[in-house]
Amino acid sequence: MSLPVINLKPDMPTVEQALQRLERELALARQRGHRWLKLIHGYGSKGVGGDIRLAAQRRLREMSERGQVQGCIFGEDWSVTDEQSWALLQTNPSLRQDPDLGKKNRGITIVLL
Repeated sequence: MSLPVINLKPDMPTVEQALQRLERELALARQRGHRWLKLIHGYGSKGVGGDIRLAAQRRLREMSERGQVQGCIFGEDWSVTDEQSWALLQTNPSLRQDPDLGKKNRGITIVLL
């Protein structure tokens, strides 16, 4: 099974709009029975860390602490050498086909629902 994708940035939203989209899309993914997904939040137009990326990662950490998501793997950690990534790949080998695996792409996050 491939990773469903949520793209927070196609229309250049504000941070608040992006966070609203994140929560709405996570709810839809749960309803559809997805167990994980790839969130594209971007890394910032100047490559120094964009506001949407920081806000989305902060929100996902909070959601994880509250048990609203099982966890998240930031793009820079999405690799076979990362313990959490490896555990997910062991139980879901098809995810090894993800083009971002091992690329240290700070513009994405894998979300475990």
